[in-house]
Amino acid sequence: MPLPLSLLDLAPISEGQSISDALSNSRELAQQAECSGYQRVWLAEHHGMYGVASSATAVVLGNIANATNHIRVGAGGVMLPNHSPLVIAEQFGTLETLYPGRIDLGLGRAPGTDMATAKALRRNLSNSNTIDSYPEDIKELQRYLSTPEPAQNIVAVPGANTHIPLWLLGSSLYSAQLAASFGLRYSFASHFAPDQLFDALHLYRSTFTPSEKLEKPYVMAGVMAVVADTDEEAQYLFTSVQQQFMNMRRGLNKPFAKPTDDLSRICAPADHAMLSHVLQYALVGSKATVTEQLAKFVGKTGVDELIVSMPIHNLEARLKSVSLLAEIVH
Repeated sequence: MPLPLSLLDLAPISEGQSISDALSNSRELAQQAECSGYQRVWLAEHHGMYGVASSATAVVLGNIANATNHIRVGAGGVMLPNHSPLVIAEQFGTLETLYPGRIDLGLGRAPGTDMATAKALRRNLSNSNTIDSYPEDIKELQRYLSTPEPAQNIVAVPGANTHIPLWLLGSSLYSAQLAASFGLRYSFASHFAPDQLFDALHLYRSTFTPSEKLEKPYVMAGVMAVVADTDEEAQYLFTSVQQQFMNMRRGLNKPFAKPTDDLSRICAPADHAMLSHVLQYALVGSKATVTEQLAKFVGKTGVDELIVSMPIHNLEARLKSVSLLAEIVH
């Protein structure tokens, strides 16, 4: 099933490992993705999470781009309400200047953290709501990345004339509608928020307005994937992300957990129901099992591209999963 395949890396800080280990692992993961024919590798902005090392997203992306040769590298995404559009234009303009033709910029509107940490980011010092200014912030960012107008007072240097491809990311109808109206590429976060997937895809496709950047709708959807030699091994490895979601629902801020032989010891019926729902599109199993699961997902959604998170504690198993999934898709 030929399909553009990309990788979403959350730079997990695994239980028993350091932040340095996590960033080193991200480099190796990107190198494996490049060798396996992946289209792009993205990292996401999160703050104050003991299990995620990609808070300074642009800095980490520079490290990833430097460790690879041709794979596209980008944010999946930068949470624009946390930042001045000019700062993001300068950061990603610098990346595009250093690594021309390889940089993507995916944008989200959530804070990517708790509200206390969001306040500490100090983007918004007034009483106005920066979430409400999200569409205008996108337009401002587009101006900074485009060719400057003759009378334009503020110019991003670097940034101007880089024309970096923008994506809008979302898990609701809001970003789908916005991406359609702006004529931008759209990525839906079905790897952790499955509820409005099909409504969002329909809204985006049916209301899409062509733009200078994009003539027709282009949609990517996210899934978790754990591919191993056997179904049993994959299910075992998958217990790490199941524990992560349980911890988040309980308000626990912990490193990415080691897998467990018996999830039922810590998984109440309510937890099981939550996991079954939130992770319903996860691809977990052997190559044969995941081939069947993937065919169903792609058949139902008709996505143009798939972006996959590999939530596996052990680096070698994570690298193997990246390779095995590429063998299925390509």
